[in-house]
Amino acid sequence: MYSIDLNSDMGESFGAYKLGGDEEIIKYVTTANVAYGWHAGDPMVMDKVVRMAKERGVMVGAHPGYPDLLGFGRRKMVLSHDEVKNYVRYQIGALAAFTKSYGMKLQHVAPHGAMGRGMPASMTRIFPQRSVRQSASMIKI
Repeated sequence: MYSIDLNSDMGESFGAYKLGGDEEIIKYVTTANVAYGWHAGDPMVMDKVVRMAKERGVMVGAHPGYPDLLGFGRRKMVLSHDEVKNYVRYQIGALAAFTKSYGMKLQHVAPHGAMGRGMPASMTRIFPQRSVRQSASMIKI
């Protein structure tokens, strides 16, 4: 039997600015890519999305982006390998704290915007490295 993973970017509201309709979308997805404050999102939104995911049995993945709130993570940035690696590590660590508090594990990493589009293939190796991986079961999209 085949199954389809219905995935959505979520947690992209920021303070008073509401984006994406997370409360409605969570009803239909099986995995959620959760933003954590660099291109969108904030700690309150992260907590809410992870809690909703736990309640509905939705798997959670990290959705790292460049530090670009004003450009929603879509602007190209010239960064070193170490800068990107540490930005990703920092963001995954933040989300991992929320998933851990709900007894969940991160399931995947889905880079956002310019990070996902413009990253050279050689840099994609940073995602599965143990230095940024939070569990042995994490897979890379």
